[in-house]
Amino acid sequence: MTPRSDNRRPAAPARMAPPMTERVLISGGAGFIGCTLAPRLLARGAEVLAFDNLHPQVHTSPGLPPRLHPGVRFVPGDVTVASNWAALFKFFQPEVVVHLAAETGTGQSLTAANRHAAVNVSGTALLLDALVAARHVPRQFLLASSRAIYGDGAWRDESGHVFYPAGRSRAQLDEGEWDFRGPTGLPATALPHRAGTTIPNPISVYAATKLAQEHLLSAWCRAFGSRLTVLRLQNVYGPGQSVTNPYTGVLTLFARLSRERRALDIYEDGEIIRDFVHVEDVASAMESALGREGEGVRTYDVGSGAPTTIAAVARHLARRFEAPEPIVSGRFRDGDVRAASCDITAAARDLGYAPRISIEAGLETLARSLEDPPPTSPGR
Repeated sequence: MTPRSDNRRPAAPARMAPPMTERVLISGGAGFIGCTLAPRLLARGAEVLAFDNLHPQVHTSPGLPPRLHPGVRFVPGDVTVASNWAALFKFFQPEVVVHLAAETGTGQSLTAANRHAAVNVSGTALLLDALVAARHVPRQFLLASSRAIYGDGAWRDESGHVFYPAGRSRAQLDEGEWDFRGPTGLPATALPHRAGTTIPNPISVYAATKLAQEHLLSAWCRAFGSRLTVLRLQNVYGPGQSVTNPYTGVLTLFARLSRERRALDIYEDGEIIRDFVHVEDVASAMESALGREGEGVRTYDVGSGAPTTIAAVARHLARRFEAPEPIVSGRFRDGDVRAASCDITAAARDLGYAPRISIEAGLETLARSLEDPPPTSPGR
């Protein structure tokens, strides 16, 4: 499988992770990314607490997820309930807050706007108010943001003109006009997202709430003197992602359907571009971000640096499971972006971030995770 392009840059030499003997709160810590990050922090000596409501859309089985490390202290709670935050901070005052809790369905957010705003925006505000009430200011915050905040991002036409498209209309999509053209009608290509250069332009409720999270935390941290690192994640995948949640994880969905020997339905013309980044690489970026030097607010893009097309990954998984050839149906989803990738130069330079899992190797870890029996849940 050949990537569409590769904008990876040589990373700084790998840094030895220093000890981290601090209290770390991971909101949404029983989720996909939290369960991958927590063991890394425990290994460095941190005391880790996961705060999570075990939402049934993600956690379909009763009890704690099997992947939650037994060394993690688990506290059930809902980020939208002020009293849950207040109770938590009475006995646990973290030096570090990793804010992962969020509603994440881009398409779902259009029909569940209030829930997305309540969790992502109000939930973040309630977290901050609860810290003020507890008279506690964490040393550092890390926010898992999203590439969705860029919307369609910046494009460049064949004359070199860079522009920000207004979005694809239903009429264009009905006619199969998938790519944007420049202001004078010339063919154009999407540019990789780059924090500080690419202008955020949310085109979904979910994206708007994630950008609001960034603004809320930035304002609060500047006022109270906390360090904030924002990581704008591309499409995260890997073992442990929910196989039943229809609103996240297209690769996990494709892998499950291919394993069932079902033909995959590929939207548009199959040339939708995405930067799929393995969850272990994301956890590595987060671990490095928690150890970064300097104060203030920093924002980084985190991806594989090697975007590919939806058709390419679908065909790879179909071959892996000996499923039928994917069908390019021409169907489309309202509000979906045509292309999403990012420039990881800044993360490589400042964090020593170096994604190590190729899409081929990552898809194999995902495929094997669906074939192997799930681990037993650790006792508490």
